[in-house]
Amino acid sequence: MDRDLVNVYAGLGANLGNARQSIESSIQAIGQLPESLLVGCSSFYKSAPFQAKGPDYINAVLHLQTRLNAFDLLHSFQRIELLAGRERPYLNAPRTLDIDLLLFGDANIQSAWLQVPHPRMRDRAFVLLPLSELAPGLVTADELRKVQAQVVNRL
Repeated sequence: MDRDLVNVYAGLGANLGNARQSIESSIQAIGQLPESLLVGCSSFYKSAPFQAKGPDYINAVLHLQTRLNAFDLLHSFQRIELLAGRERPYLNAPRTLDIDLLLFGDANIQSAWLQVPHPRMRDRAFVLLPLSELAPGLVTADELRKVQAQVVNRL
């Protein structure tokens, strides 16, 4: 392939089973995707469910460079989720693994299956804190102030 590499940021979260192991395994699986290079991963963070119930989440954000298109990458993420036992019984249900495509280069994608940038990422401390650790230029101080009441602890 001769397409340029695209910088991608993905949010990872889990709050069922061995959440930390699910996140670690998903990072390894994402690092093995074709036409892709895992550039880095934030620290892990612990947070209460956001607008939902259940055990606390373990969260992280990773930086990937890929030649895959956004929809192929999304399908790859969904396969990794399924291998981790992901079920979708209802909106915001607890989960063994959740992988959200947060940013795909400077793309603006609005489809029934994918919205990039992720439409709620700027409202969630569990996304903004690890993203700002990994890529400080992508998160403003004002955005961090707006979510400071949300309790998120770096592990």
